[in-house]
Amino acid sequence: MRYFVALAETLHFGRAAERLHISQPPLTRQIAALERELGVRLLERNSRHAGLTHAGRRFLEDSRLAMATFEQACRNAQLAERGELGTLTVGFMMHAAHTVLPRLTRQFMNDHPDVHVELREMVPDLLPDAILTGRFDAAVTFDPGAIRGLSTDRIHEEQLCLVAHSSHRLAALPIVRAEQLAGEPLIATPPDVAPTLRDAILRYLRSAGIVPVFRLEAQLQQTIVSLVAENLGVALVPASMGKLGLSGLAFRPLEQAPTVAHVVAWRDGNMNPTLRPFLASAGVPESSASDS
Repeated sequence: MRYFVALAETLHFGRAAERLHISQPPLTRQIAALERELGVRLLERNSRHAGLTHAGRRFLEDSRLAMATFEQACRNAQLAERGELGTLTVGFMMHAAHTVLPRLTRQFMNDHPDVHVELREMVPDLLPDAILTGRFDAAVTFDPGAIRGLSTDRIHEEQLCLVAHSSHRLAALPIVRAEQLAGEPLIATPPDVAPTLRDAILRYLRSAGIVPVFRLEAQLQQTIVSLVAENLGVALVPASMGKLGLSGLAFRPLEQAPTVAHVVAWRDGNMNPTLRPFLASAGVPESSASDS
C-alpha cells in the first residue's frame, strides 16, 4: 500500500522508487502483484510514467485513510510502552490564534494537565489534508466543506471589518457601507488558500453591485494588514486582526458585515484517546464525536 501511494503521488516509477529507497524493478513487481490480488487496474503506465485509473484514484483515497489509521495505531502503542500516552497535536490557522484557540487550549489543559498539547500553525487550505494523513489530531480552521473522512463542528463565528491606512478617506467613517468600497484596490488572501474567507468578501461586495479589484494577494492575514499599513490598498479582514496592534491603521465596522465560521475538524476513526476530551472542551456534542 505504501508503494502504491508513493507511485500515485509521484506518477513516476523512478521518483517513487527513490522516495521508497528501493530500486525500480521491485516497485514494478509489487504494483503488478497488488493489481493481480485486487483484480483491477490501478494505473495506466508507459515505460517511466503512470496515470491513475478511476479505481486507482479511489484506492489512493482509501489507502491514505487506512495508512493514517495504521500509523496512529503504531504511535499509540509506542506511547503506551513509554508511558507517554496523552499527546494531542492540534493544527490551527492564524485567525484562530486571535479568537477561540487560546481559550480552548487553556480550558483543555486545565482539565487534562497530563496531556501534552502540540500546536502547529498552518494556512487553512493545508489543514484538512494534514488531519487526514494523521499529522494532526484536530485543527481549528475555516469550514472546509464536505470532505470524505473528515468531521467538523462549528465553534466560533466572526465578523469581517475594513482595515485601511489611517490617512484613507474611509478611516474617518464610523461605519463603512459596501457601496463605499467601489473602485478601492483590495488586498486579500488567494481563493485557494482560504476559499471561505474569499467567498465571504466576494459575496459582500457583489451584493452591492461592486466588481472587486484585487491589487495584491498574500497568504497570511498579518501580511495583508502590513501591506495595508503601507497604504497599498484596503482589506476586509476578520475583526480579530485589530488585536495585532500595528500603528497607522484604522479598523472600521462594516454595515451588514459578513461573517466567517471557525470549525474544529478531526479525522473519522482517529484512535487517539485524548481527542474526544479535546472535542468536548470545544463544545462538540458527544454524539457527533462518537459517530466519527
